[in-house]
Amino acid sequence: MAGTGYFIILALFVANVACTRIARQVYEVTHPDEWTSLSFDCPPECFCPPSFPNALYCENRGLKEIPSIPSRIWYLYLENNLIKTIPEKPFVNATQLRWINLNKNKITNYGIERGALSQLKKLLFLFLEDNELEEVPAPLPRSLEQLQLARNKVSRIPQGTFSNLENLTLLDLQHNKLLDNAFQRDTFKGLKNLIQLNMAQNALRNMPPRLPANTMQLFLDNNSIEGIPENYFNVIPKVAFLRLNHNKLSDAGLPTSGFDVSSILDLQLSHNRLTKVPRISAHLEHLHLDHNRIRSVNGSMMCPASPAVAGMHDTFSDGPRLRYLRLDGNEIKPPIPMDLMVCFRLLQYVVI
Repeated sequence: MAGTGYFIILALFVANVACTRIARQVYEVTHPDEWTSLSFDCPPECFCPPSFPNALYCENRGLKEIPSIPSRIWYLYLENNLIKTIPEKPFVNATQLRWINLNKNKITNYGIERGALSQLKKLLFLFLEDNELEEVPAPLPRSLEQLQLARNKVSRIPQGTFSNLENLTLLDLQHNKLLDNAFQRDTFKGLKNLIQLNMAQNALRNMPPRLPANTMQLFLDNNSIEGIPENYFNVIPKVAFLRLNHNKLSDAGLPTSGFDVSSILDLQLSHNRLTKVPRISAHLEHLHLDHNRIRSVNGSMMCPASPAVAGMHDTFSDGPRLRYLRLDGNEIKPPIPMDLMVCFRLLQYVVI
């Protein structure tokens, strides 16, 4: 059951990512008689493909301003230009927009006219990676499902920024300048359906507070996190994928129960300061502990107790579900301890 759940979640995530990458491949064939009308309203600095009438391609053209967007456009590509501002005027007629890609421009918060984005009532995907934003832009349309802000200069999240984004499922804030003081207890209030939160490569020393309850994928790699509060995962009972690689976690910084959290299926703790294997759940399937300071592995002590829950007997008839274990880069010497294999009978890959 746990293995099935893992692959279902992974499949959904991959499908979601794939969807964001293949929008260009969605064709709505247009009759030749309509090509003239499409060319008529197409901005001269852009390209309007007859085979994809809902898309407008304006990327890689050295643009400094956003052209006027025709009302028929759903997908707008403006990446890799010199755009500094997002005014309201170009979007007056663009009431059908679902997708905007503004990656690799020079947009600042001061350049975004208030209301320019929030007026787009059907917008689902907003890409603003590799710009010059210093805070998460607001207000944003309630319809938004994905917000990509990687590789900016974001250090602030104004209060109430996410209060109306109940449809947001993915928030990417990786590779910014977030410190612990960027978060208040109600920062993420409103994100009722958030599934993935990526805050890797920032400057956090503590785990972010009060995350949305539905969070399933939490990525915090490449920060300076030293510890995890007791009962931290009670607030995010559905978290399945947890990445804390390249932090400063030590044994003393972990909760008493370690990572004995039944929802976690994939746990990554590579490149930290652990000297022993933390406590884990019998549900865990993938465990990355490479490049820590672990000297030995005691399979008997590491072995989690199978959950004594009604209806779970068949699921755990073969013991804990761990299938992948990485321990290289520590001070452990082969061979693999026999008691480790006795406990984790489903292990398929062990790197030591």
